[in-house]
Amino acid sequence: MSKVATRFAPSPTGPLHIGGVRTALFNWLYSKNQKGLFHLRIEDTDKERSKDEYKNQIIESLKWIGIQYDGKEYIQSTKIKSHVDVANELLKNGNAYKCYCSNEEIEEQKKRAKQKKIPYIYDRKWRNKTEAEAPKDKNPVIRFKSKIDGTTVLKDLVQGDVQIDNDTIEDFVILRNDGSPTYNLSASVDDHQMKVTHIIRGDDHKINTFKQMQIYLAMKWELPSFAHIPLIHTKEGKKLSKRDKASTLKDYSKIGIMPDALRNYLLRLGWSFKDKEIFTLEESIKYFNLEGIGKSPSKLDISRILSMNEHYIKNISENELFDHFIKYCENYKNRIESKSEKIKKSLSFLKNKAKTLEDIYNNSQYLIKDKIKISSEDQKLLDNLAKTILKDFLKEFEKLSNINKENLEKIINNLIENNKTNFKGVGQPLRVALVGSKFGPGIYDIIMSLDKNEVIERLKAAS
Repeated sequence: MSKVATRFAPSPTGPLHIGGVRTALFNWLYSKNQKGLFHLRIEDTDKERSKDEYKNQIIESLKWIGIQYDGKEYIQSTKIKSHVDVANELLKNGNAYKCYCSNEEIEEQKKRAKQKKIPYIYDRKWRNKTEAEAPKDKNPVIRFKSKIDGTTVLKDLVQGDVQIDNDTIEDFVILRNDGSPTYNLSASVDDHQMKVTHIIRGDDHKINTFKQMQIYLAMKWELPSFAHIPLIHTKEGKKLSKRDKASTLKDYSKIGIMPDALRNYLLRLGWSFKDKEIFTLEESIKYFNLEGIGKSPSKLDISRILSMNEHYIKNISENELFDHFIKYCENYKNRIESKSEKIKKSLSFLKNKAKTLEDIYNNSQYLIKDKIKISSEDQKLLDNLAKTILKDFLKEFEKLSNINKENLEKIINNLIENNKTNFKGVGQPLRVALVGSKFGPGIYDIIMSLDKNEVIERLKAAS
């Protein structure tokens, strides 16, 4: 048995979609679990729509989520000659033929099928004609001579045995009339030449698999194993598409979802191992198998992604979290070097209730900004009693030489007693004055994370 090799083969005609990332992840994990190879193939033969920016985005996306492919990326457009050579070989050995039907004839056949409400299948008009009957002034397409009789069974590693009547597969085009190869030919030749042993992809490719199996058998190549994974659906149960919001990795990274959390979420989207939810990278590779993939579509659930991200925010080391946070700010917010030490010291409470790195950024605003703004809504909370409490707190706070929770508690408890109020009655005006909002971290954390002078200045400005 040859060494396991898998591949991920996106087209650079648009940004890499979250469903594609999960397919890449499953291929990568399977090959690593089997101590095999994982290849990235860029299927860029659609010259008009393929763009370098998308190719780079695909490569960057895989890198961001931690998927590493072996060797260099395989560029399909550099292999066209070998695809055409195989088409000519199929022609020579009687497994393909030249078809001279005009576009109008094909359109007419499609129209008739539509009227009869049956799927369109090319009528095989040129399947058995001789070269002598061919028009001289027309470039033909080359069609594969599909099996007409019997059935074919695909032994799918996820779906089980899938059977199809051979006469439902049309004689599909393998070379267009300009001599360029089509998807099914190019993918088959590439997979064979790359020695791919396992093709793991979305179950919308099943019909392509039956066509590609026929090319393999006609060329007497060893068939790879196939696994078709159910697609990802939206919450409403529709197939997820590139036009959906939150469909690319950038949509997630810019709200502060971390790569490990998203990778863990995608791993569990349609795959399970016992009742385990959280997987380290090493565990993902160790436990991943095709048997754990379910047969039904999975629904993308942003609330589950946020809760997975929250788990990672709470459980990774603060140094690691801080590195993610700094990188996030550099990419999507302002650079915060001058405030980074303050933020690092305060991460232990800034991360409380944070589901994303953006939440941490929002919680840190009072540390990042030198001057805070109090919204008109929150300004209403600073009534006369609140301003008296701020002045009295300030008087006692200025006397402190050692600022710690114990000393702050004494001041606040006295203010509660003297003003016949409760903790909220003191804490809320203090939070509004120091943070600019009634929402924010705990009041003791806020005071101890600011310099003494900053606290004094902000209290004076608010009272």
